Amino acid sequence: ITADLFGCRDPAGLMRDGAALAALCEQLASAAGLRVVARQFHAFAPLGDGGHTGVLLLAESHLAVHTWPELRAVTLDVFVCNVSSDNSTKAERLLDALVVRFDAERVNRQQLVRGLAP
Repeated sequence: ITADLFGCRDPAGLMRDGAALAALCEQLASAAGLRVVARQFHAFAPLGDGGHTGVLLLAESHLAVHTWPELRAVTLDVFVCNVSSDNSTKAERLLDALVVRFDAERVNRQQLVRGLAP
């Protein structure tokens, strides 16, 4: 599932605060029932003036977050595997929770079903 967020009001300042963004992503992933096994976040300006790119490696797959505070934009990707159980609802719950936090004026969501046998 992906979401492109535009016109983000970002009330908590997450777009420029990588530590807060990483902590929130982990908290929301766990709350959605997904298991975080690793994380990596990168700031594009060391003084907090730029955006961040972050990835949570999940036992079920991954979450990717990219912020552009100067454009008031965020992209979110939640990819989950459904081999041993259907994690779709968990992925939707995580994405929905993140979208709310950025308080975007406009959100474009897409969902792609992958990995199905022919």
